[in-house]
Amino acid sequence: MQSNVPDFRTLLRETTKSAVHLEMRDQYSVSDEADQFAAWKAGHRYSPDNRAEWWHPFHDFVVETIARGVTIRRARIVSEPVTEYIRYEHSHTFTNLAAGEQIRWLPRSRALDIALPGADFWLFDSRIVRFNLFTGDGEWADPRNVMTEQQATVELCTNAFEAVWERAVPHEDFEV
Repeated sequence: MQSNVPDFRTLLRETTKSAVHLEMRDQYSVSDEADQFAAWKAGHRYSPDNRAEWWHPFHDFVVETIARGVTIRRARIVSEPVTEYIRYEHSHTFTNLAAGEQIRWLPRSRALDIALPGADFWLFDSRIVRFNLFTGDGEWADPRNVMTEQQATVELCTNAFEAVWERAVPHEDFEV
C-alpha cells in the first residue's frame, strides 16, 4: 500500500470508466465543512433553485468527468435512526445528483453479512483503491489517504461496493 497518494482530482482525471465511493461513517467532522454543518444545524437549507449558492468547482469537475463517459456512484451505509450529520448530508445530496453522481443509501442493519473493508474508499476503474482515513472523531487522519492496486484488496472493495449498491435505496426513495 502506498501512503504517497496522488490527489483525488488526478486519480479521477485518469479514470476512463467508473469511480465508486463507499462511505461507512455516521459522523464526519472534517474542518472544511464545519461552517456548512453549523449553518445547517442553525436552520439554513440549500435550495435546489439557488444553484449559485451551492454549486462548487467540485461539481464542475464531476460534470466534466461524466461527460468523458465515466460513471460515478456513491453508496452510504448508515445506522438508524440516522445521526444529525447524516440528516445534514442527506439534505444536500441533491447537489451531487445535480452534477451527475448516482447515490444510494443502505441501512447498516441490511449490511451485516457483507464483507466490508475497514475504511471508506474510492475505487477507480476497478483497479485502484484509495482509502480515506479518519480519526475516531471524524477528522482527516494523517496520512489521510492510502492507495493500493493489490488485486485482493481491489476485489474486496469491488465486491463490497457492488453488494452494498445492489441492496441500497436510491437517494430519492431514502427517508431520514
